[in-house]
Amino acid sequence: MITADPALPDVESAPHPSGDQYRIAHGAHRATVTEVGATLREYVVDGRHAVVPFSADQINPVYNGAVLLPWPNRLRDGAYEVDGKPLQLPITEVARNTALHGLAAWERWTVVAHEGSFVELALALAARPGYPFQIVSRIRYSLSDAGLEIRLSTTNVGTGTAPYGAGFHPWLSTGGAPLDECTVHLDAVTRVTTDDRLLPTGTEPAAGDFDLREPRTATGLDLDDAYVDAVRDADGLSWGTLTGPDGRTVAVWMDDSMDVWQICSGDHIDPDYRRMGMAVEPMSCAADAFVSGDRLVRLAPGATHEVRWGITVR
Repeated sequence: MITADPALPDVESAPHPSGDQYRIAHGAHRATVTEVGATLREYVVDGRHAVVPFSADQINPVYNGAVLLPWPNRLRDGAYEVDGKPLQLPITEVARNTALHGLAAWERWTVVAHEGSFVELALALAARPGYPFQIVSRIRYSLSDAGLEIRLSTTNVGTGTAPYGAGFHPWLSTGGAPLDECTVHLDAVTRVTTDDRLLPTGTEPAAGDFDLREPRTATGLDLDDAYVDAVRDADGLSWGTLTGPDGRTVAVWMDDSMDVWQICSGDHIDPDYRRMGMAVEPMSCAADAFVSGDRLVRLAPGATHEVRWGITVR
């Protein structure tokens, strides 16, 4: 016999797939962050979308606005070693046989502070067979006249040194125009080369279609590429931008807590979302860092790792 549990919501009041919605505002800026994944579901400035939104009643379609930890991007075969011990994570990108974008994007985060212009959430990530480490992450989204700022800190509360990386997945909005009518630029001089599984094989100077240091049309660009050696301005910030035919530019910045960009035009994702915008992703390390060790954070017990980035519309 099946009976209803009065502690659970009934069908008519079932929660959104993205969980509770935390709305923040400041002047002309509006943003919504979700309980599931601490995801940036939408960000609007003066009525114009800065990032490609999705509905509260959708499962996040293609990691829109996701927080990617304890690793961003792909992990080859989901396999790595720590102190000579082999570990195996679930394969979540079946076509390429990789573990994709970490563990936090589908967890329910807990709100710890929420006022008019900011929200802060926390996640105590449980240890598991493929990642037997205990980490606690806190993320803060705050709005000001300058735009949206995001700060993430992660602390190892366990006993072993944890391999760790962090990244973020904003799809910058075209303002409703085709992507081909937009221009793109990225402050980085070195491209990470990849194999047919989009796993790193080395690096090379960014050249030709991959040189985005000057604004260029997105027409014909098919990108899903990482870049290192970020170029920084006088304030120590590195920038990636998408400018629509309306003349508005959505700009992502990262400070020196991160040194890797990923940029994706979405040519090879679910057909319903192809070329819907340009993903400009700040990351602390590139794909497969658990194996290569490149820019990998080795988070000792009690240690904390922090990153800072943001989005503005101009």
